[in-house]
Amino acid sequence: MSIRRYLKQTVCVFALLSVPVLADYELTELASDLDHPWSIAFLANGDYLVTERSGKLLHLAKNGTKTSLNGVPDTYFAGQGGFFDVLTQATDGGTRVYLSYAKGTPDGNSTAIHAADLVDMELKNGRDIFWAKTLKDTPQHYGGRMVFGQDDTLFITTGDGFDYRESAQDKRSELGKVLRIKLDGSIADGNPFKGELSERIWSYGHRNPQGLAIDSADGNLYLHEHGPKGGDEINRIERGNNYGWPLATYGVNYSGARVSPYTEYPGTQQPIHYWTPSIGPSGFAIYRGDMFPEWQGDLFVGALVDREVRRLVLKDGRITSEKSVFPEIRERIRDIRVGPKGALYIVTDGANGRIIKVSKD
Repeated sequence: MSIRRYLKQTVCVFALLSVPVLADYELTELASDLDHPWSIAFLANGDYLVTERSGKLLHLAKNGTKTSLNGVPDTYFAGQGGFFDVLTQATDGGTRVYLSYAKGTPDGNSTAIHAADLVDMELKNGRDIFWAKTLKDTPQHYGGRMVFGQDDTLFITTGDGFDYRESAQDKRSELGKVLRIKLDGSIADGNPFKGELSERIWSYGHRNPQGLAIDSADGNLYLHEHGPKGGDEINRIERGNNYGWPLATYGVNYSGARVSPYTEYPGTQQPIHYWTPSIGPSGFAIYRGDMFPEWQGDLFVGALVDREVRRLVLKDGRITSEKSVFPEIRERIRDIRVGPKGALYIVTDGANGRIIKVSKD
C-alpha cells in the first residue's frame, strides 16, 4: 500500500523565481484508487477523513483500510458539484465533522454545509448549518472551501455559478462570496453588512475560490481563486472588502473576449499575486509546523492545470518568490493540508486519486 522515497533535492526544478533549495523530505503514499478525492481532514487517533466528489466520505485508517461512512447527506452530483471540503473538530464527546457539498436540483442548487458527530463509522445528529440562499441552475463554480476562524466561527467560500458573474458584486446574493457564520450555523457577530441576504457576507467580488487558509501566526485570512482564462489570484481577505470580480480581472473569457477593460477598479482590492496563464489553483496551506522549520510562513498551492505543487514565500504581505516543488508528483493537485505533526498532505485529483504525505524520517 505504501510507496516510500527519500531524497535530498540538489538539482534545480522549474522555477518562476529563485528560492532556496527544498529541504530533505520523504514521500509516502497513504491511499490510491480514490474517485476524484477533494479534501482530507485529521482525526485524533492518527486516522483521516477523505471526501470523494461523487458523494462519499471515507475513513482512512493508518494501515490504509478505507471505509465509506454512513449518515452522509445526499448531494447534487453533476458538473463540478458533489462533496467538497471536510473539517474536523475535537469536542468533549468525540469529533464533530463539517462537510461542504453541492445541494439541490438542476433547477436550483448551491453550496451547503452539513455538521454531524462522528460515531464509529457513521455521522449522527447531523443537520445542514448552511445553505447559500441564492440558488442557481448551473453545476459549476461552487467554491466550497472552509476554514475555522479564531473566534469559534467558520468561513465558507462560494463561487459565482459561472453564468451569474454579476452576482459576485451583488451584496443581496450569496454567490461569489466569503461568508462567515458561527459553528452552529447562526449569524456571526461583527459581519460587515446588514440585510436579509447580506448578513453572512464577509467579502465579495470572487469568482471561484478553491483555496482558503488562516495564518495561525497573525490570524490573517488568505484565499486563492480561479480566474477565467488567466487571472488566477491570491488575495488577503479583510472584512467587507470587494475583490473585484468581474469589474477588474487579469484574465479574459475563454473565447478570448474581454471580461472587463480593467485590471484595477476604484473600490476594489488588488491581489497580492496572480497567474496568467492560469495554473488552476486548488488547495491551500500556510506552513506553521515544526517538521520543516525552513518553510515557516510559506504558502503551498496545488495546481490542477500545471499538475504540480507551488511553494511561495510571503514576506511583509508580498510574494517574493515562487517555485514548483515535489517534482515526483506530476498530477492534478486538489488539496494540500498541514497535519498535526507538521507533515504536508497532498490530495491528487482524478479517477485514481491519491493521498501523499510529505514528511521527514
